[in-house]
Amino acid sequence: MSREAVELAVQVGVVLVLVALVAGQILGQPILFGFVETGSMEPTIDTGDGFVAVPTALTGSPEPGDVVVFEAEEIEDGELTTHRIVEETDHGYTTQGDANPFTDQDNGEPPVQDGQIVATAWELGGEPVTIPSLGTAIMTAGSALERVQIWLATTLGIRSLLDSSGLALVLLGLSIGLYVVETIRERSAQQAESSLAQPDSSPDLDPRYLCLGFALLVVVGATAAMVVPAGTHSYNVVSADFDSEQPLVVERGTTDELTHPLPNAGYVPVISYVESGSEHVALESNREAVGPQSTGEIEVAISAPDETGYYPAYVTEYRYLHVLPASVIQNRGEYLAL
Repeated sequence: MSREAVELAVQVGVVLVLVALVAGQILGQPILFGFVETGSMEPTIDTGDGFVAVPTALTGSPEPGDVVVFEAEEIEDGELTTHRIVEETDHGYTTQGDANPFTDQDNGEPPVQDGQIVATAWELGGEPVTIPSLGTAIMTAGSALERVQIWLATTLGIRSLLDSSGLALVLLGLSIGLYVVETIRERSAQQAESSLAQPDSSPDLDPRYLCLGFALLVVVGATAAMVVPAGTHSYNVVSADFDSEQPLVVERGTTDELTHPLPNAGYVPVISYVESGSEHVALESNREAVGPQSTGEIEVAISAPDETGYYPAYVTEYRYLHVLPASVIQNRGEYLAL
């Protein structure tokens, strides 16, 4: 393979990595790569470093010693957190940053459930595979895009530009602008080459690859709520000694039912698959077709443990465009539920 081909492959790889990271920010979970913003995992993962993130659908249940990405409830303002599992108990996982003297549960975070974990860091030789400063680069790019979003929303008076769909429109505009600039540049280069005996043949990254990357982000942003997990939803269940009319206060040893909403704000029908993320959560049905601009429902049965106390319950939702054959969607849903 020639040097020029290697350089081009590296450049295209960098673009794909950035696309995956930005898409992960839009979708709210790591796609191919994740990164840490604080020093809680040092020296294993330094601040601003990236790591290879493997979705839980491919890894199954984690084990003590694994570095996982989970949706926190109390720490990190309820955002995605990357910490290590140090213990597995009957109530869930105990997690801790390698640089932290105390566990997350000592700081008020409930035991982490399987439904909260979205990815596991890929390890080689017992240590996560890291990419120095990758997170710093994507945070810088994300801040620039956010400033563009705010400026456009303020200038045009369109608040919808501030959400993920608005970001998709911003990226679409950038890709169109970049394509126009590249078209003009190519025509100018062709005119210049016609007057030169030895045109410059050094390989540059074709901006059309960047356009393709932006186009992929547009697709991701526009369909985020329908083609990836809609998220893990938590219910704060209290197991009590008495029966109560208050929602989610359940007499110990008994079961209560609630309705889990499945809103679809898009203009395309979707099929939602819902799975339990806790031992004391059961579903009467795990699939519901939801029409455009409407809301579906699934009944959830929550059992209160025999011991009184606070028990977080989780359900995880996956969504798919209802434009594929039913058999294809069914098989895909069963695969993700494993």
